[in-house]
Amino acid sequence: MTINALTPRPVDDRAEAVLPGLRQMFSMGRTKPLQWRLDQLSAIEAMCDEQEPAIAQALAEDLGRPPVEAWLGDIASTKGEAAYARKHLKKWMRPSRRPLPMAQLPGRGWVQYDPLGVVLVIGPWNYPFYLSMAPLVAAVAAGNCAVLKPSELAPATSALLAELVPKYLDAQAVQVVEGDANTTQSLIAQGFDHVLFTGGTEIGRKIMAAAAPTLTPVTLELGGKSPVIVTADADLDVAARRVAWVKLLNSGQTCIAPDYVLADRAVVDTFTEKVVESIAAFRSEESDKGQRIVNQRQFDRISGLIQATTGRIVTGGGTDVSTLAVDPTVIRDPSPTDPVMADEIFGPILPILAVDSTDAAVQFVNSRPKPLALYVFTNSQRLGRELVDAIPSGGAVINHVAMHCLVPQLPFGGVGASGMGQYHGRWGFEALSHRRAVLAKTAKPDLKLTYPPYTDRAIKIMRKVF
Repeated sequence: MTINALTPRPVDDRAEAVLPGLRQMFSMGRTKPLQWRLDQLSAIEAMCDEQEPAIAQALAEDLGRPPVEAWLGDIASTKGEAAYARKHLKKWMRPSRRPLPMAQLPGRGWVQYDPLGVVLVIGPWNYPFYLSMAPLVAAVAAGNCAVLKPSELAPATSALLAELVPKYLDAQAVQVVEGDANTTQSLIAQGFDHVLFTGGTEIGRKIMAAAAPTLTPVTLELGGKSPVIVTADADLDVAARRVAWVKLLNSGQTCIAPDYVLADRAVVDTFTEKVVESIAAFRSEESDKGQRIVNQRQFDRISGLIQATTGRIVTGGGTDVSTLAVDPTVIRDPSPTDPVMADEIFGPILPILAVDSTDAAVQFVNSRPKPLALYVFTNSQRLGRELVDAIPSGGAVINHVAMHCLVPQLPFGGVGASGMGQYHGRWGFEALSHRRAVLAKTAKPDLKLTYPPYTDRAIKIMRKVF
């Protein structure tokens, strides 16, 4: 998807028609009550339960995803977000009392969470159900009307969302608009109260630029090269299995997939062997060696990364243009300037580089843009914490990969080039709410010394009180 905020685009009638009606619906207060919000969250849970076969079929058509990965990556994760929000929403909505300074007494102060209004959710193609519906969980939990714009690069899932969302959710308050980049730009130009976008960093910049003329706030869930650091004392069997497992999920087309590994030189050869063994074991029942890539453009890009590497291919390396498939590939010690080390891979390629120390690993990662996630494998709790503290990233996991995304109690988001803003659980509720300060004062006492004209005595007292 490409959006150029400076170039005029054809007006999309669907995009122009949707916002006024939703603004009117929001102004009527339809979405604000607790029960409405709970009903929408329960409906999302029901959708996940009742439509699992249809969702899995759409994901298979779009991405070649097997049913178990469809359940794990898109369905269970969505249901978990909705269930957690439903169980805790009443508590989240309570106003939070705040103490007041003496100068403001008598009085009461509190913070309340008001809905923003109408939220635009722009979903990606790689997890097109989960990364569309999880932001929608946050939107309805916060009491907003919402427009969901699924990715046109996952057409089967987009069509299914357009069919299911109005059947399960309040169709007068939550709507789906399908379309391409022109539709996305037309929607943003209308001036929503918030835009939540999931996708690549370059498109994220364009989304932010398109939102600027209307001063629309944005949450950008982007990507980046998420590194894995394997220390000399790590459990190599566990590290290899977990890295290989998540790397192969969705053919590596996961924003928080391990992008490359920095392994201590003392263990890098053994770790590499174990990764290769894990890949072979995980793929042992697959008739085809290759993993399907979403489209020709992405296939050509990933194939080019393999062809251009200066590193040693220790397993994989094969591609099949007729099926858009790429073999799971492990590359040892590519040059840091190789294309495979420049941008996010977003495919089944895993570079493994040897480093002489953890300090060298820290220096390597910190010399590059801040990643969306950091993964550290070590048997030392102290060393794990030290590495996490030394390397800025959107999130971090010690002795596993990507699991923080499945924990609604934790915020999820990037930093720097990997994103802006966070959501999941309460963090999503707050991100799509207005944190409103309210001060309630009494009519009496009404000290006249605070009003002009001011006497010297009044000023002295005010200086002490205020």
